[in-house]
Amino acid sequence: MGTLTLVPRHVAASVDELLAGAERRTQMAKHADSLSGSRFERVSVAGQPCIVKYLGFEEDWLARALGDRDCWALTLWRTGLLDCLPDCIDHTILGMAAEAGGTVAVLMRDVSKSLVSSGSDAMAARDHRQFLDHMARMHARFWGFEDRYGLLGPGARYQALTPQTGVREQARGGADPVPSMLVAMWRALRASAPEAHDLALALVTDPAPLVTALAQTPATFIHGDWKAGNLGVSPEGRTILLDWGWPGRAGPLVDLGWYLAVNCDRLPESKEDTIQGYRRRLEHHGIATASWFERQLDLALLGSFLQLGWSKSGAELQWWLPRIVPVGRELLA
Repeated sequence: MGTLTLVPRHVAASVDELLAGAERRTQMAKHADSLSGSRFERVSVAGQPCIVKYLGFEEDWLARALGDRDCWALTLWRTGLLDCLPDCIDHTILGMAAEAGGTVAVLMRDVSKSLVSSGSDAMAARDHRQFLDHMARMHARFWGFEDRYGLLGPGARYQALTPQTGVREQARGGADPVPSMLVAMWRALRASAPEAHDLALALVTDPAPLVTALAQTPATFIHGDWKAGNLGVSPEGRTILLDWGWPGRAGPLVDLGWYLAVNCDRLPESKEDTIQGYRRRLEHHGIATASWFERQLDLALLGSFLQLGWSKSGAELQWWLPRIVPVGRELLA
């Protein structure tokens, strides 16, 4: 990793300050792929269409599930870390406000016309290859990254999408779709793949064995949520990468594993080809992979199953089982 030169960014003290001069503030229905509990508004700033997203521990079930009390997206903006992204990544953020009650408002350019279309159709192969290349370029840019900023801890990302999260959110009276299905779908995983369920439940309860094993492999700065709904291609050809709610220090293949798991229905090529495509691009960007890639891949795929295995069934589940069960057994032996 080259030297990062961080220039802190201004944070407005209120939404009114952030949106001073904005026109036509209207409530906005969430994008079909937006599964957090955040609120959105459409605004116009100096004639430019924009979107405001409201973040916060009380605003968003996912922030609560991850333990994000400080708003990591705000940390990335305030410290200037977002400005260190390679120029192929467009985070779209124009400014942020932090209010006394803990709510954070994120002002972004409206790039909805450039996002990957919602639905279940495969992504365009050209876009998919670009996402892999730009993911690898971002990872290479931050190679060896050390988290001095208090971002998402390495174990916490594996404890967010658990039955316990579902129970807690139901007790709060929440109606968000993901928490409401967690208990039932973990139960369905137990019925269809009991050993994988038991291994996954043991490791989300105590992810230390996985975290320790991953710590023996290389790390970088990761986004954590390269799902199709957060991705797009700008008119200038940059990769649009939204929703910085899972950032932290982790193995680069943790990002790739999530990409495979969350976009399983939308990949224009096999998971194996996707993995090799990413590996080639990482090596193209100067990172040697021979000594660590296969080991980290095994661990990262297991981690992705801890996060999203509950959503798998049929042939998709069968792809994961022989890849994650032996690693889970090893870690828990």
